[in-house]
Amino acid sequence: MLRQSALVKTGSDSHDAATPLKNQQLSILGIAKLVSELLAQQKGVADTRGKIDETLKELALHGDKLTSAIRVSGATASDDSRLRELLEKLDLRLESEGKMGLGSDNLLFMACELLLLGQEEVGNKLLLIEEPEAHLHAQRQLQVMKSLQAQAKEEGIQVIVTTHSPNLASAIELENLVIVRNRRAFSLAAAETELDNSDRRFLERFLDATKANLFFAYGVMIVEGDAENILVPTLAKLIGRDLSERGVSIVNVGGVGLGRYARIFKRRHPEKHGELGIRVACITDMDVMPDLAPTRIGKVEPGQPWPELGKRRWRAKSDIGDASALAAHRAAKNAKFDGQAVKTFVSDEWTFEYDLTLGPEGADGKFPCGLAEDVFVAAYLAANDDGINSGKITLADSEKLAVEQYAALKAGLAAPEGGSPEEALAASVYAEFVGGVSKPIAAQYLAYRLQEKHAAGNLTAAQLRASLPHYLIAAIDYVTGADLEQPAGAAP
Repeated sequence: MLRQSALVKTGSDSHDAATPLKNQQLSILGIAKLVSELLAQQKGVADTRGKIDETLKELALHGDKLTSAIRVSGATASDDSRLRELLEKLDLRLESEGKMGLGSDNLLFMACELLLLGQEEVGNKLLLIEEPEAHLHAQRQLQVMKSLQAQAKEEGIQVIVTTHSPNLASAIELENLVIVRNRRAFSLAAAETELDNSDRRFLERFLDATKANLFFAYGVMIVEGDAENILVPTLAKLIGRDLSERGVSIVNVGGVGLGRYARIFKRRHPEKHGELGIRVACITDMDVMPDLAPTRIGKVEPGQPWPELGKRRWRAKSDIGDASALAAHRAAKNAKFDGQAVKTFVSDEWTFEYDLTLGPEGADGKFPCGLAEDVFVAAYLAANDDGINSGKITLADSEKLAVEQYAALKAGLAAPEGGSPEEALAASVYAEFVGGVSKPIAAQYLAYRLQEKHAAGNLTAAQLRASLPHYLIAAIDYVTGADLEQPAGAAP
């Protein structure tokens, strides 16, 4: 590497004896020649040479003129050979406290290659790096990516990096990302995707290492909250559609930017270059509560009129209109994100926890409320999480109290007005969350409770599937490719 560097060849190949050395700029060969002369003039070497010459006189015939010469090995070789031999004697390595690992050695190698490429004056300056994250901890990975992008711009170098690291992917500008799928390359450059400039600015701020795993997934599920992020993978596994086994990443966008993340997977000209083909399921809430809910969750006092629509932040079904208007509302939500392999799955009724409690609507228009008790218990445990963790009350005792309170709640429900008994029960359970219960903590307790019931044989995959709302089942089946799997015994 040093031999190819123009920097080591700068300077004069010979020194001027009349000029102080500190004022001279010698090349590697110039330094070698000076060292050779100094070694020859060194007193011990010169005296030894004199003794050798005296001995030669004794050994030689009369008239022979034999004298010795001491030079550095290879001094008579060509300049190119001498430079190569000299540089081969140099050892380029890192110096630091402690032992340097393979990752540090890789950094040194990259630094050398970048230096050489920066000096190239003709031809393409191309650097290929396979998985630069190897042996590097997370912070160094980010610094490497930042530095490579900066030097690529400054030196006019094209750097091609292959990686399986979400950490690295999160640090690369979207314009420079290319997803390789089915032996085809799909650029995320502005002209290739449906992302606009606003999307790109948003994603470059918020697309962190956790979310960047979507670039490496076979399928992607985008959710809007921590509760879904925690619970959906458990639900999928319990119904036999394990997300991890099928290479599906779940991305929590925190209630904002769902469409922005979805547009990463939409090609601007699919008719010309094809679709990316990665299945993306966008899960979002209907956000329209049943008419009986406002009083049951404390939005309106019983018997009092609702505030005007423009003066409240919630909507009920009667605000939207009849079944046709509700269907149009749902269709509008779907249209915001749907396209190519991206599909939107809107909650059946209202919101995640409410729909889990209510369950899927049957052909007879009734709801099973199969998970109502489990959701209520999870909410109760979340409300008492501090006491459980501090040991003031055991988990078993808390669960027992929760089950008793659920039974009392169910038995004491008054006949609903403008809705079904199941909707009244689900709204009453959801009221626990409106009162300040942490949805993510409740999701953790619910996941644990369902896993325990499944392990004990008290909840089968078929039973759970029958208890989950339609939209969740459809989203999980879609993103895990259930429709692509061949039934057992089917002909190939």
